[in-house]
Amino acid sequence: EMWEKAIQLSKELADMYENKVFDYEGLGNLLKKRATFYENIMKAMRPQPEYFAVGYYGQGFPSFLRNKIFIYRGKEYERREDFNLKLLTQFPSAEKMTSTAPPAEEIKASPKQYVQCFIVKPVMNLPPNYKDKPVPEQILNYYRANEVQQFTHSRPVRKGEKDPDNEFANMWIERTTYTTAYSFPGILKWFEVKQVTTEEISPLENAIETMELTNEKITNIVQQHMWDRSLPVHPLSMLLSGIVDPAVMGGFTNYEKAFFTEKYLQEHPEDQDKIELLKQQIAIQMPLLAEGIRIHGEKLTEQLKPLHERLTACFKELRRKVEKQYGVITLV
Repeated sequence: EMWEKAIQLSKELADMYENKVFDYEGLGNLLKKRATFYENIMKAMRPQPEYFAVGYYGQGFPSFLRNKIFIYRGKEYERREDFNLKLLTQFPSAEKMTSTAPPAEEIKASPKQYVQCFIVKPVMNLPPNYKDKPVPEQILNYYRANEVQQFTHSRPVRKGEKDPDNEFANMWIERTTYTTAYSFPGILKWFEVKQVTTEEISPLENAIETMELTNEKITNIVQQHMWDRSLPVHPLSMLLSGIVDPAVMGGFTNYEKAFFTEKYLQEHPEDQDKIELLKQQIAIQMPLLAEGIRIHGEKLTEQLKPLHERLTACFKELRRKVEKQYGVITLV
């Protein structure tokens, strides 16, 4: 199902048929095939593979694995538990590490075998010709999990006193980025990690990222429904409920309590621009949600009517509050 790769190869073949062997019948058939590849990219649903980081620690491993980290590309719908089981079957005497933190030196020097496994997120590497252009989500989705060479893993870290009323205020993120020797997909299912870097993300930056990710999810699912009207409505219902229903998420009130206060600004004057960016992300979410609820209304079944009415009522209240506090944004 890697139609993007097939298109590249068909272009090479087309040049051969047209300019070297003059096989116009073969060229015609090839162009028909290529047309179906483009259609498939836009219409067919492709599951995105999970990526796993696997560390082999201890002197018990052979030298090509010992104290090294590898990134593995999982199979379709492969869960971490299944992948773990398969991994430990190959090394029956290995001990599974429960922490995702880098191992201590004594574990690396130990005569035993330790295996560490956790899910990592691929970092999208978009081709230059797509940047800053309105590219459909179906095209972008391929690049979210393919042509990738960098992967991240984030661990929450608490700093300072815990605020029982607001867990976001001191929730820092320790993000580790792994760069592999080659990009995925490749000849092998796994490549060695050649570079590891770690950075800390502040609670405010974490909030901005979370909002951006949520907005991206809404945009993605809305565009998919606009392209393909036959898609099931349930995932859209779940996403909208989780954002709009205050009983589920508590809305943006946690961010307001944590960052939109005089006290926070006095303590962190350098964060003024970031606070404005977070407010902007909250405002941008309103027209995206409006579009999602409009599509939800078009696909309504009798069973979904009560949910849709609740979503509409909650959103109306949410939108009124957000537009009053953070302004109105109209998206093209």
